[in-house]
Amino acid sequence: MTRRSLKRLSLGDRSVVVKGDNSGPIDTGDKTVEMPRIVRVLLAVLLATLLTVGVGWLYFDWFSPKLAPNYRTQFLIDTATGTDPKGTAAVAKSLGKTVVNSGDEDALALRRFGGECGATDNTARLVGFDVDNRQEITRAAGRMRPAGGPTLVRGIVQAVEDFSGPFDRKARQVNRIIVVTRHGVDACEDDITFVEKEIRERVGAAGLSLQFRVVGFQVPGDQRRTLDRIATAAKAPQPVYVESAPDLDRTLDWFSNAEPVLASAQRIVDTLNTTVDQVNTAIRAVKDGRPDTAQSTLGRARTAVNGTRPEFDDLTDRARNPDARNVNEAADRLRGRQKEVVDAASRVLESAEAGSPLDPRMKAFQTAAAHYNDEVKSMNKLLVALRGKLTSPS
Repeated sequence: MTRRSLKRLSLGDRSVVVKGDNSGPIDTGDKTVEMPRIVRVLLAVLLATLLTVGVGWLYFDWFSPKLAPNYRTQFLIDTATGTDPKGTAAVAKSLGKTVVNSGDEDALALRRFGGECGATDNTARLVGFDVDNRQEITRAAGRMRPAGGPTLVRGIVQAVEDFSGPFDRKARQVNRIIVVTRHGVDACEDDITFVEKEIRERVGAAGLSLQFRVVGFQVPGDQRRTLDRIATAAKAPQPVYVESAPDLDRTLDWFSNAEPVLASAQRIVDTLNTTVDQVNTAIRAVKDGRPDTAQSTLGRARTAVNGTRPEFDDLTDRARNPDARNVNEAADRLRGRQKEVVDAASRVLESAEAGSPLDPRMKAFQTAAAHYNDEVKSMNKLLVALRGKLTSPS
């Protein structure tokens, strides 16, 4: 007989003996209470469920958002046989130049399309989403070879599904697909109405905000109207058509890198302009003898500025070329001027609360506001020039 280990715990004139074989009974000295097996099983299942839910909550509500990339960008590349046998190589070379300038917190991926209708390999994901995978994408693009017909619709459908994995880290700012195609039609679907419907439904079913950008490289003129309709179905702007490798480099880099810089900078400008409106409201409240309103309005202005941190971080991550660096530096100057405006308004409020004359500090506020407006004009000029590079000749 195996000897059971016993522990005796003294409780006044009573004792509890806990048996060490984990069989479930509890001996209180004069009575044994048996815990049913089903209760023990249910308790174990409940504990496991609570642990699973807790871990899931930590992942989806805390870890995943903090680890999420700013942008998730998938390049969808046409590798179908075209009129120019060197076309695929030119696209691969351009893509390699583009990803070098991508943001440090961008998750990039690469998918190709082109092949036989109905074949499982007429589109394939070559590189999955990840940050700092520029070299992997460049190498994979360099191995692409032209073959088959343009299976554009299936490429788009599968590219959309690539964003829908259950444990994918959703982008903090933008999910997008950049299509580079040398064809404007699909080899397997000649009913453009069906194609439009299919793309709209697939994009809608993805359940997330998804941007499309379409670049047509050496697309025959008689196929462009169809590609226009495909882009519209994907809620993309009109495709940009280019003929030369330098124009392809410029356009692909603009969509990949300049457009995110513009988007972040514009959000910063819009937010800071809103806070200046709030500051002006606070100044009017001071003049009207409503200091409490002025104080709360200035508080909201400071909170709004702090909310632009992701956009500033994104600009810093993208400062890999002169345009991006210039915009990043201008944004820093603009934020500094905006802080001066808020601080000057706070000092006006302090004077009002102390019963001191407002004129000296009001003049300082007006000077700070004028400097801010000058900085806004400089930033807007930079953004206009950057927008113009999409359509300007190379």
